[in-house]
Amino acid sequence: MKKIIFLIILSSNLGICQNENIKIFNPKKATRLSAIVPGLGQVYNKQYWKIPVIYGGYAVIGHYIKFNNDMYHEFKNALTYEIDDDASTINPFPNFSRNSLERNMDFWRRNRDVLIIFTGVYYLLNIVDAHIFAHLNEFDINNDLSLEIKPSINKINSNNLVGISVFIKF
Repeated sequence: MKKIIFLIILSSNLGICQNENIKIFNPKKATRLSAIVPGLGQVYNKQYWKIPVIYGGYAVIGHYIKFNNDMYHEFKNALTYEIDDDASTINPFPNFSRNSLERNMDFWRRNRDVLIIFTGVYYLLNIVDAHIFAHLNEFDINNDLSLEIKPSINKINSNNLVGISVFIKF
């Protein structure tokens, strides 16, 4: 006597594009290019509009690093002028005490250092963006959602498996 086992098979097509005219990008190559020169991975992925955004971000971050560094050096020099015993050097911030000058110097140095760290994070985000787009470019983004239900008969180890196959297309 043969056993009949009911089997439900779920399968899905996760939106991988079946269209042959979409160029598939190599994620490793996009990652390497973007790591060598920021924005080169986006050029490889044909996302030219992101290049001004990337370099504009670097320009803004660079401007604020320079500004914070200049302010740090101003307060450092003012503190040096304040604590030396030379009468010819004058503190450019006469209303600030030694403690205030130290706090301001630490504030601007800390801001500069945080921005330098943020520059590294921004660099990594550039690489991640190129890598992810190279992966996701081949996915289909149309609105075709479908569900297909079919009966199925499978044979496993001399057992006939009767079931229903459900195919979901995202």
